[in-house]
Amino acid sequence: MPRGRSTFTKRQKEQARQQKQREKAERRSQRKQEKPESSVDEMREMREHAAAQAALFNVGAEESSSNEPSATEDNNGVDH
Repeated sequence: MPRGRSTFTKRQKEQARQQKQREKAERRSQRKQEKPESSVDEMREMREHAAAQAALFNVGAEESSSNEPSATEDNNGVDH
């Protein structure tokens, strides 16, 4: 018995939908495999950048604290 045109069209659409799902799943699995390698590099770069920023911040903090007396030094000689 011959199939009608609508049945043939529906079957084609369903096959195309399934093919897209397979391709999408394949791309997703490829991204998952590639992601750890790139994230390790990104994390290393971020740590290096953070360390550089911390070093810059610490240099500025040491200079300002050595020039200005701390609050505990000010209050030691004062009677309340």
